[in-house]
Amino acid sequence: MTKTKLKVIISGGGTGGHIYPAIAVAQTLQKRLNNEVEFLFVGASDRMEMEKVPKVGYAIEGLWISGLQRSLSLKNLLFPVKVISSVLKSFGIINRFKPDVAIGFGGYASGAMMYAATLKGIPSMIHEQNSYAGITNKILKNRVQKIAVAYDTMQRFFPANKIVKTGNPVRLDICQAVSKRAEAIAFFGLNPNRKTVLIIGGSLGARTINQSIEKDLELLNLAEVNVIWQMGKNFVSEKAAQQDAQFCLKVSPFIYEMDLAYAASDVVISRAGALSIAELAIVAKPTILVPSPNVSEDHQTKNAMALVEKGAAILITDANAKEELVPATLQLLLDSVQQKQLSTNIHAMAIENAAERIVDELLALRK
Repeated sequence: MTKTKLKVIISGGGTGGHIYPAIAVAQTLQKRLNNEVEFLFVGASDRMEMEKVPKVGYAIEGLWISGLQRSLSLKNLLFPVKVISSVLKSFGIINRFKPDVAIGFGGYASGAMMYAATLKGIPSMIHEQNSYAGITNKILKNRVQKIAVAYDTMQRFFPANKIVKTGNPVRLDICQAVSKRAEAIAFFGLNPNRKTVLIIGGSLGARTINQSIEKDLELLNLAEVNVIWQMGKNFVSEKAAQQDAQFCLKVSPFIYEMDLAYAASDVVISRAGALSIAELAIVAKPTILVPSPNVSEDHQTKNAMALVEKGAAILITDANAKEELVPATLQLLLDSVQQKQLSTNIHAMAIENAAERIVDELLALRK
């Protein structure tokens, strides 16, 4: 008898925080089943998943969907039309692909697809990356069989009997980053006798973090530290280009070798996205978080506070970053005791093998 491949729809996107955990789960499931699995990703047609997912070898279909504008906008008049269109297209995708199970990772595309999947009776689950549930997952909570989460107390948002604490999937190379420090120092061309600050702001960069670093770049130079600065594709720093050769400043729009960037760093400055926090917990880095104020329901501040309450990170608000960020960073670099405390406390929040745990739950859904 011919063995039938498991067919899985994976939906989500809009940001790396939704896309990369989804890819990690697909790769883990593919390995678990010795490639006896077929995936179809479903995302928003104009977002980054349409580029990122095919790059790792998976098929993806796009939906005409986007979120509501926060300000008054004529674009919001199209929102109901987009939702109806996306749900109808999702029905068509399901009828053609005939999935055995479906999993959603958040974002508006996930909402349309998972709504259609549950109406069609497809065994379904969702994954919530943040400490404050997104609107899509809150809408889907009563329709799916299981809800994978990364934080405690998520019964505030979801039925307790559906919740499974799995954590957020982190790439294997990042899990192994701790052992790569010497390789990382050489790769980035850093001074091995200096402390290293890593600045990350996501694929698009973080404007306030970038402006704060640029403003006080001379202080970092005078402190004789290495700096790895991922500034995103939309920011250019003339001051960075003018620094002298003695300042070990490595600037890049995007860092592909994040395992080496983490391995080289002593202190990390980051936004407070769920995926970044999961990675920082695994690599146990002393971290200063600057939550983005431009996210739904201020969920990055809530993510950051979940760490601050456990002594696992320092929080500086976006509004105060230009005055406080670099001085706080330099102070932390001088305080080895605080570095150790932050490292220990953030690592205690790490959940290893998150992708494996999610795969366990997904496979258990099969009819």
